[in-house]
Amino acid sequence: MSAGFEVFRDYVTRHTQLSEVDFGTLEAAAKPKKLRKHQYLLQEGDVCRYHCFITKGLLRTYAVDEKGNEHVIRFAMENWWISDRESLLTEQPSKFNIDAIEDSEVLLFDKSTMQMLTDSIPAFAKMVTGVLDKSFITSQTRIHEAISSTAEEKYNTFVQRYPGFALRAPQSMIASYLGIKPETLSRLRNKKH
Repeated sequence: MSAGFEVFRDYVTRHTQLSEVDFGTLEAAAKPKKLRKHQYLLQEGDVCRYHCFITKGLLRTYAVDEKGNEHVIRFAMENWWISDRESLLTEQPSKFNIDAIEDSEVLLFDKSTMQMLTDSIPAFAKMVTGVLDKSFITSQTRIHEAISSTAEEKYNTFVQRYPGFALRAPQSMIASYLGIKPETLSRLRNKKH
């Protein structure tokens, strides 16, 4: 069993109980991939083909506007999933890029394989539904905070909720994620110390 799959197995075990046969099916379906720092998992204009589970490292989803400014939509690290769900489901070109902030390792599950896994392993399907529900709630919360919180409130919430990202992601990316200027983030960080 690969180290990457061992991470995934531990993750699944924390969420549900599966048989050894089910884990064998999952392992056979998972495609391991290594990403170098700055390497793309998905580029804008390409169709997203995979559900991606991160076993090591840190990735981000972002868009680039017409002026060349990056807008970070989300970060994801070990034991998190990442993909462009809209592109994956509609098979339309993605509006986003997903790349590695650090050297990373992931497990890829293509759309048809994931459907087969959720059809054949009910406990896994229930876990996936729970992950999607949590992701939807997180997105709703993020939108609400983005439109109703001050820069300081956004930063404090981010550091409290995601201490791993606050320590590992470059400050410019964190500022982009929070929708604030890098100098504002620098001032807020200095104020906390």
